[in-house]
Amino acid sequence: MRIVYKPKGRALEYSPLACNHYIGCEHGCKYCYAPGCMRTTKEKWYSQTYVRKNALESFEKDAKGLRGSSKRILFSFLSDPYQPIEKKEHITHQCLEIVAKYNLQSSILTKGDSELIEADFELYHKAHTQLGITICFANDDARKAWEPNASSIQDRFNTIKKAYKQGIYTWVSLEPVIDPNEALIVMKELHPYVRFWKIGKLNHHKEIEKEVNWKKFLFDTKTFLHSVGAKYYIKKDLAKYAIPENPIA
Repeated sequence: MRIVYKPKGRALEYSPLACNHYIGCEHGCKYCYAPGCMRTTKEKWYSQTYVRKNALESFEKDAKGLRGSSKRILFSFLSDPYQPIEKKEHITHQCLEIVAKYNLQSSILTKGDSELIEADFELYHKAHTQLGITICFANDDARKAWEPNASSIQDRFNTIKKAYKQGIYTWVSLEPVIDPNEALIVMKELHPYVRFWKIGKLNHHKEIEKEVNWKKFLFDTKTFLHSVGAKYYIKKDLAKYAIPENPIA
């Protein structure tokens, strides 16, 4: 059974390959799409977290078959590689060791424990790992409301800065954008330490979405990121709000 797979749809905008070695996620984010994808309830997904069966054996088998590939493997779309279970199981750490063993490229997407992340910094260099952290807010009260069991905003800011200073490729997933003002503050405060931004809007929350002027937010975002010379990718669900630069009369 393969554990490394090619993502589909919106996920493919993030990475050509991915791996979910944990099932479930303890962070309890209100915007999480994983329970729906896995046809389970949010209550079960948030409370029943475990290592996928034969995760390491399956990953090493797939990694061996991909030896030397330039296609980057992302950990993880349906879970978080640095949620509390990692303290006990160390599966993310062991997967990165396998990545290094077979000379592969990897990427992390997390809003997890800063101590766990920083403990793997040395391994990131060996495993050609890019560190991506999800940061949707600058205000930790907003974070608590939407991401109740995830790491604090200050921890995430500090981890990005430490990683950047240690020569690790850093990127931020600013998705979902829920409050445009908060999102712009994140960009303004962190842009000196972020090598790449991936930005996407909130979905499946129509009452909140309709209150946001997405055209203005996209214009403000691109204007700022251009002004500081930042590299970025606007996800398709937000990019569709672009104002034509040279409209035809």
